[in-house]
Amino acid sequence: MIYQPPMEPYLDVVYQDEDVLVLNKPSGLLSVPGRQSIHKDSLQSRAQQQFPTATTVHRLDMETSGLMVMALNKASHVHLSRQFEQRKIKKRYLARVYGQLKKSSGAVDVPLICDWPNRPRQKVDFQAGKPALTHWQVLNQEAETTLVELQPVTGRSHQLRVHMQSIGHPIVGDPLYATGAALTWSDRLQLHSNELQFNHPTADTQMKYAVPANF
Repeated sequence: MIYQPPMEPYLDVVYQDEDVLVLNKPSGLLSVPGRQSIHKDSLQSRAQQQFPTATTVHRLDMETSGLMVMALNKASHVHLSRQFEQRKIKKRYLARVYGQLKKSSGAVDVPLICDWPNRPRQKVDFQAGKPALTHWQVLNQEAETTLVELQPVTGRSHQLRVHMQSIGHPIVGDPLYATGAALTWSDRLQLHSNELQFNHPTADTQMKYAVPANF
């Protein structure tokens, strides 16, 4: 697949001060540069053109859109990283999944591990996998799909995508975990980080941001 990241908007700044930078990442843009020169364009490299001291403390998958926070100095980077490690940062996602969920809410609590021969794919593994927990809630039942809110407790790679697939409801448009009608239903992965909440590194106030999904 050819890497063709969207150019408009080039950098969507939601909030910025001396310590933190909150951005709205478009689907199709890498969070950080890849190893190859064709993968240099990323949210991090774009941010650093305007804010040279910006550093990445967490990532979204290339196909996922939505809110990310970056640090603008070393002290902020340490502070934010610690919040992620201690699971103090609250994240909510919107996703459209294929099929109809029978309950209005629930949780997926299954361990995940890298599917090494098929990386970057991840898979469920009850013996060697690392614990992973996702809460979900139905927002709207549609004809073929369901709009859900997802709240990850852990932050495993591809967690939301694998968890929804594991209960028989892959996120539509997912090039790695959806097949057939679920894959072709959308030309993009319909997963969006729509809410992000964290403690400000210096002011120690609760910062909360929300951006709607564009699907």
